[in-house]
Amino acid sequence: MAIFTFKETPIKDLLLIETVIFADNRGNFQETFRQDLFAQHGMNLDFVQSNQSCSKRHVLRGLHFQTEHPQGKLIRTICGEIYDVAVDLRKESPTFGKWYGVLLGRENKRQLYVPPGFAHGFLTLSDEAIVLYNCTDYYDAAGQDGIIWNDPTLAIDWPIGKNSPVLSEKDQNNKTFAEYASTII
Repeated sequence: MAIFTFKETPIKDLLLIETVIFADNRGNFQETFRQDLFAQHGMNLDFVQSNQSCSKRHVLRGLHFQTEHPQGKLIRTICGEIYDVAVDLRKESPTFGKWYGVLLGRENKRQLYVPPGFAHGFLTLSDEAIVLYNCTDYYDAAGQDGIIWNDPTLAIDWPIGKNSPVLSEKDQNNKTFAEYASTII
């Protein structure tokens, strides 16, 4: 029996991962990462940092990336539900500037692997969400950057309805995708 199912997304190297849940009358158990099985799918990951965030409904974090020390991230939600988005920022990629979004939540037990070279963000859909992500490089405050969540070029279809997202001051002032692209061309 396969413990993990690795599903390709429309963007190369961005993978949706589903795991088998072992449940009984006590609760449940799941493996969330096994280096050997991930390596069989081309992901030779050495995680150096783990992060956890807790966000309230309508909080939108992102779209974040690092310019000097890009991080790969294995993202999962242990409480609540989020709409998770990754944007391909790899200049040579045929999907440069394309985005992919997926629901991650406690109930569906999905994970998203976002490789280095992507911007990442998420919107909290439940009253509260706790998000864990393992990173392949260390956080670098000097190289931290971001793209505005509602960029017209990217046109991300955030499931927010008529509500306004709750943003940090930093995220309110992120650059547009065009501003970012002009710095790498």
